[in-house]
Amino acid sequence: MADRGRGRSRGRGRGQDDRKQGPGQQQQQQPPQQPQTSAWSRRPGPPQPQPGPSSQTPYSRSSAPAQSTIYPKVKGIDKSAGRATQRLGPKGDGGPGHKEESIPEAMEVSGETSGGDAAALSSQLGRGAMRGRRMIPSTPENIQTRPENLITKQGNTGSNVMLQANYFKLLATTDWCLYQYRVDFAPEEDRTAVRKGLLKLHREILGAYVFDGTVMYSSRRLQDKMEIWSRRTSDEHKIRITIRLVGEMEKVDQRYLQFFNIIMRKCLALLNLQLVGRDYFDAHSKVEVRDFRLELWPGYLTSIRQHEKSILMCAEIIHKVMRQQTLLDILNDCYKQDKLDYKTSFENQVIGLVVLTDYNNNTYRISDVDFDSSPDSTFQLRTGEKISYREYYRNKYQISITNASQPMLVTRLKPRERRAGQAELVYLVPELCRATGLTDAMRDNFHLMRTLAEYTRVSPAARIDKLMVFNRRLRGNPSIVRELDEWNLHLDEKLVDVPARFLQPEKIVLGSGRTVSAGQFADWTRELHNKPLYNIARLTNWVVICMGRMRRDVERFIQTLKESASGMGFRIDNPRLWDIVDDRSNTYSDTLERVMSTSNPELIFCVVSNNRADRYSAIKKKCTHDRPVASQVFLAKNLTNKGIRSIATKVAIQLNCKLGGAPWSVELPPINLMVVGYDVCHDPADKSRDFGAMVASLDRSLTRYYSAVAAHTTGEELSDEFGESLEKAVLCYRQVNKILPSHIVIYRDGVGEGQVPYVYKHEVDDIKAKLNKLYGDPSTIKLAFVIVTKRINTRLFYNQNNPPPGTVVDDIVTNPLRYDFFIVSQSVRQGTVTPCAYNVIADSTGWKADQMQRMTYKLCHMYYNWSGTVRVPAPCQYAHKLAFLVAQFVRRPPSARMQSLLYYL
Repeated sequence: MADRGRGRSRGRGRGQDDRKQGPGQQQQQQPPQQPQTSAWSRRPGPPQPQPGPSSQTPYSRSSAPAQSTIYPKVKGIDKSAGRATQRLGPKGDGGPGHKEESIPEAMEVSGETSGGDAAALSSQLGRGAMRGRRMIPSTPENIQTRPENLITKQGNTGSNVMLQANYFKLLATTDWCLYQYRVDFAPEEDRTAVRKGLLKLHREILGAYVFDGTVMYSSRRLQDKMEIWSRRTSDEHKIRITIRLVGEMEKVDQRYLQFFNIIMRKCLALLNLQLVGRDYFDAHSKVEVRDFRLELWPGYLTSIRQHEKSILMCAEIIHKVMRQQTLLDILNDCYKQDKLDYKTSFENQVIGLVVLTDYNNNTYRISDVDFDSSPDSTFQLRTGEKISYREYYRNKYQISITNASQPMLVTRLKPRERRAGQAELVYLVPELCRATGLTDAMRDNFHLMRTLAEYTRVSPAARIDKLMVFNRRLRGNPSIVRELDEWNLHLDEKLVDVPARFLQPEKIVLGSGRTVSAGQFADWTRELHNKPLYNIARLTNWVVICMGRMRRDVERFIQTLKESASGMGFRIDNPRLWDIVDDRSNTYSDTLERVMSTSNPELIFCVVSNNRADRYSAIKKKCTHDRPVASQVFLAKNLTNKGIRSIATKVAIQLNCKLGGAPWSVELPPINLMVVGYDVCHDPADKSRDFGAMVASLDRSLTRYYSAVAAHTTGEELSDEFGESLEKAVLCYRQVNKILPSHIVIYRDGVGEGQVPYVYKHEVDDIKAKLNKLYGDPSTIKLAFVIVTKRINTRLFYNQNNPPPGTVVDDIVTNPLRYDFFIVSQSVRQGTVTPCAYNVIADSTGWKADQMQRMTYKLCHMYYNWSGTVRVPAPCQYAHKLAFLVAQFVRRPPSARMQSLLYYL
């Protein structure tokens, strides 16, 4: 938890393989839910599971079948069974963990199932509710945010080069209109699988189609209303199928392209890939990490979109961590560690965890544990018969559940499934659930993460090879070729070429106006050791708190710190040392209170024995809210580090910044410019609350910053307080400079794709309204609003290597409806670099695209926790650092006395 190195997560290391592709990251984005003591009062009606054997006995496995027999792998999802629910519908057995037949499933492409994108698309377009022919409107996410006065979004500065990107061009695409039909059955047939089968009998008449059980999409213009007949095999009854035209989509419609994605997901299934969650993985190519009981499944992620001049398919290599550990194994471990409180420990570990059930290849997020139920508890089939979970699995899957005393896991269905009529709660057997993803303890295991990185940090050359193998598999599979031909889709055999530019290395401005080059790799660490800093503070009154046994090492480090600071022109006087007897959180809090009561130090320096979160939280709460003062937390193990001189240099830079100084700047235009960063971080202890942090510059050199934090409970990464915070920052700017800023550039992080319309229509308008009121004349304020997106699947290659820092891409792979560009701002030597995407949704600055791109890259040099470039502009990184500190540790807005200091570094 030491301050040294904190906040670097989005710096150099984060520029390697994108977080989304990291092992298990996708399923572990949300924090675990806390146990709910009253969860069982919300069970959906009788009958309730009957308690089985006592759950107070150890959950040890019996000596029965090996795991390979207990977990037979079934490819795909069994369509004939229903999901496990407390209360089941009247049709089908509705067994645990399966979909009920009466519930609409994923869309069917020409009679076969495709991925989940189709179901989402169906919900967007409406399930046949439209009447009459009409044009289906484009998606709100596809709104045009490109400013009308922008002549071109291509820059011209730098050296022109040609790169490759992980995109394949669709050489031929459909150019017909797509028709939507409502399909009704008489007599009514509730089972989706049967409805699909009845319609499939008329494939020759209908041609290629997509069907989800109620709505059918086809490229063929059928009659406005037509009737066909099928015969149900179970009882030989004739079924009348009525097909009515209800709408159509032209090629210009954004959702038209979603059908290409549906077809491509079917192609992934035809490659015998396994669907885990929403992505496809190749279980046959899995890598076993035996030392840690893990499996690493490689997979593919595809997305087809309209880009500048062509329809392109982005293809990315992803990985999924699958643990060989079942939840019963986790329960046994909890029991061995603490027999008295193993239930609480088990709940803390599994609630919020995503698990895989091998018998149907489905994933679930665990929301609770029912210790009053067991595999011998019963549920009711659709026939009215009661059956135990143990019997059900034995009859349905020939799986023998070996432990009768294990509790049952509970998961809540998604809202879409609940709206479709399924009960809210689903019961699962721990023995049959395999844990996925990584725990915090695993992420802290350096050896484990290094082992996984050998497979997940794919070099550019290796990534290109994997993409080309994937492309050949798609074009070489006869079933996929037939499917693509039927929809007139043809994929290019080579990666797309992308024009790009290499910007010149920036000049770093140090003290006395001295400039040094950032260099080819954008790293100027060596230049700082013997040159004065840009703005130098002085530290005269400060306190060091440490345990008595560390005192000698602390004194040696302080001497090294003073020498390193002196070489940069930063004078540090000797501190007062306070010895403490232990390293408990309360001890640090009480000591800080005594120190602040007896003196008024400029800075508190706490040396801690390890990075325990509760201790770090106690220190930061005291120093940012209760007794506001600049503080530094330092790990004791670094006192004797071999690179102590380098560590001391970085700490000296941090201390200088926290006291109001600045180590460097960059060459900037001579205007009254304010740059703003905004980000949001979720409170892990209270999921209904988020903290939004805004950081805004206060001087022309962009070295001083105003910060504000506000809590909001919308549950989204959006904040109504943004405009008010910005208004206060502008007033503070005027107080410092005696003039209002003429240009304001806002970099907004933490915005998902679906939130762009909200930000565009509400957040930007609110900010403009407040600024217009403050300035009086709207024409006097030049504003740009830029959305920053880090989690993207775009990868760029330069001669099968990573492109250098300063690479700008603003054509071919960008969006024609947006003013957007990509920048590679870091030098990455391991893995494949991930560029950052920028979308300018409002711009009245009058700047050319080239000026906007260059300013953005300049700001990537201004994050003072790292003497090199970071992945996002410094204001964004500062906002993330502040939001993370408050949400994770302080959990309350810091004191206003700290708002003009970089105390969160």
